[in-house]
Amino acid sequence: MRERALAFSRWVDGGMFWITPTLLVLGLLISKPLLPFVPAIPYLFAYITFVMGVGCGRGHLKQVFSRPLPIVLTLVLCHVIAPLAAFGLGSAAFGASSPYTIGLVLFTVIPLGVSSVLWIELAGGSMALGLAMVLLDSALSPIVVPGLIQLFFGAELTFDTVHMMRDLLLMVVAPTAIGVIVYERSGGRFKEKAAPVLLPVSKIFFMLVILLNAAGIAPYAYELRGDLGAVIPAVLLLVAIGYLLGYYSPYLLKKRTPDLPITVSFAAGMRNNSLGLVLALGYFSPQTAVPVVLAILIQQPLATLHQFILQRVGPYRMKERLPR
Repeated sequence: MRERALAFSRWVDGGMFWITPTLLVLGLLISKPLLPFVPAIPYLFAYITFVMGVGCGRGHLKQVFSRPLPIVLTLVLCHVIAPLAAFGLGSAAFGASSPYTIGLVLFTVIPLGVSSVLWIELAGGSMALGLAMVLLDSALSPIVVPGLIQLFFGAELTFDTVHMMRDLLLMVVAPTAIGVIVYERSGGRFKEKAAPVLLPVSKIFFMLVILLNAAGIAPYAYELRGDLGAVIPAVLLLVAIGYLLGYYSPYLLKKRTPDLPITVSFAAGMRNNSLGLVLALGYFSPQTAVPVVLAILIQQPLATLHQFILQRVGPYRMKERLPR
């Protein structure tokens, strides 16, 4: 039973590039019976971040502070350079106050994607550094996300900043902190012992979040279909820029390990789009969610392409088996 549960978890990890778009399409097609369950998304998300937290302890956090420059570089790249690029791109294509511009900027200010840790491990990067960056960025999200949205759009955009900060605390920071405490109290053994339950359930919840988020935007999808042709190139360019800058920017550092470009590139290219979709639908117009939805569809295939290139020309070759 244990092996079957873990095999299911690995199967989901290995199939995210096709599972994610499949669930999005399915959620759009059968949205009506799913709509009553959409309010459960924050609770499902909180469990996912808790599971992420039980895999990290003080040792991982010490590693973050022992190598501050890669962390600072990644956060500046993701939450300074990328939002500026998103705002400039969106303003040029749709106008500075367009909901699509807000959606592009929202995509760049949400925390780093949890799924980036999987790709980092597969491609031979530093899983410990990637996980620590995700946790740190998630912990900062209640300040970073509403702060940057206000900085870029100010009085043009009215939303409940305090409520958003509270939701981010409940969905990301609190469950992650509880997970880290559990890790420390168990000496890091809790996740290993509970993995046959924790991991499959977290993967199921992850898929449910995608499915329910898609169902949540389904009522508006038909009206928005005419705009997709204009938004898709903008999102594709923005995500691709994240991967490229993430790979080459570590070469600015004098002291770097061979796995650093791999780690930073996946971290910079992938965002926690499930959280972004929750925020887009909860605080902004449905049009704002369109770039985030498209980013979900685009970033996984681009991760696969990036991984394919690294396998052949990168400093590390991809590992033959999925991480256990």
